[in-house]
Amino acid sequence: QVQVVESGGGLVQAGGSLRLSCSASGGTLGTYTMAWFRQAPGKDHEFVARIGWSGSTSYGDSVKGRFTVSRDGAKNTMSLQMNSLKPEDTAVYYCAVDPAVGRYTYWGQGTQVTVSS
Repeated sequence: QVQVVESGGGLVQAGGSLRLSCSASGGTLGTYTMAWFRQAPGKDHEFVARIGWSGSTSYGDSVKGRFTVSRDGAKNTMSLQMNSLKPEDTAVYYCAVDPAVGRYTYWGQGTQVTVSS
């Protein structure tokens, strides 16, 4: 059974930075893709960023140029460096893993990020 755990959320002022981390362990992950999603109160899940096994990345339009995703495949960890944070970035951030099956099968419990104005 794969376990996904996020860490690093918190409260920060607008314009500040936070770094989130995600670790995946257990099971058989193969050449997996890891991604970040977020959900603000009253809104749908929003794609934030993804990083493939090869290191290829993509970002949601609202975070391009401000957020950077990276991973350490040897340690099954992924990080999200968030800079120039805005109040609209406030949300619960979720880490998700696609174990090369075309869908995000494993999800973490989420970590709260709050950006004050």
